[in-house]
Amino acid sequence: MNTFSDRFQELLRRIGSYSPVEVLVELLIIGLIVWVVVRFVQGTRAAGALRGILVLFVFLVAAAVVLRILGGQQAFPRLGYLTNGLIQVAVLALIVVFQPELRRALIRMGEAVGGFSLFRRGGGEGSETIDAIVEACGYLSRSRFGAIIAIERQIGLSGLTEGGTTLDAKVSARLLQTIFFPGTALHDLAVIVRGDQAHAAGVQLPLADPQEMPNPSFGSRHRAAVGLTKECDALAVVVSEETGRIRVAELGQLSEALTTDELGELLGERLGRDRSEDGDAVFEESGDGNESTEKEKPAGGGSAVRE
Repeated sequence: MNTFSDRFQELLRRIGSYSPVEVLVELLIIGLIVWVVVRFVQGTRAAGALRGILVLFVFLVAAAVVLRILGGQQAFPRLGYLTNGLIQVAVLALIVVFQPELRRALIRMGEAVGGFSLFRRGGGEGSETIDAIVEACGYLSRSRFGAIIAIERQIGLSGLTEGGTTLDAKVSARLLQTIFFPGTALHDLAVIVRGDQAHAAGVQLPLADPQEMPNPSFGSRHRAAVGLTKECDALAVVVSEETGRIRVAELGQLSEALTTDELGELLGERLGRDRSEDGDAVFEESGDGNESTEKEKPAGGGSAVRE
């Protein structure tokens, strides 16, 4: 008992010897890191896994501290070895479980360092391309023709275009309208826009999981838009085949339904000015409750995305 009391008092003396300023700074930094991590994984599948791993990690650390207090450095060697081994496994589990999130974090860091946009040019090509996309989306919306247009920015999408059809044609409203006209060979899949060129059509995009969608009624085109923009800095413009609503996905978030004027303003902001500016109000974490008919119809012999 005296031994335990001595160890506990020694622990209190060591804690009392720490500089209050250093402890405060360390706690603030740790709190900031935890806040950033929680915000980054909020609303994703990783959030539940993070809570479980944190509970396990805290339990293991607490067990290691208690064993150290009760028995000192040499006591309970097998329990100490098991606890230390489990802590190492927990660290590895963090890397494995959060591999997609870590990849997106590194991509975002690269974007911040890069700090430029493909459409940030002195000429008027970006504006012409935006106008063509807006005009095409207006026609497709009125006609209830489904469409998804992925606009490449700093991170290339060449890996996705390998299975598509290379066009390398100047973007125009008529070209986009023709591609997405029902019955054409490429209308079910995505178009990749690179600069002022429609680089490829008939491109399959990665799907977001249903639980990652703001509304479960959203169909495969919307899931493809969210899935793509979770992996890179592209913008994805989606026209619903069921309702004709136009939405834009960015960084894994889906906007509210937009008019063509709002679409033009949003694309102008995102492609012509720094992305750190205000203007995120149109992107919502949850649906507006009126999207019960937003599911995409299966068209032709394919799907809008990789199933």
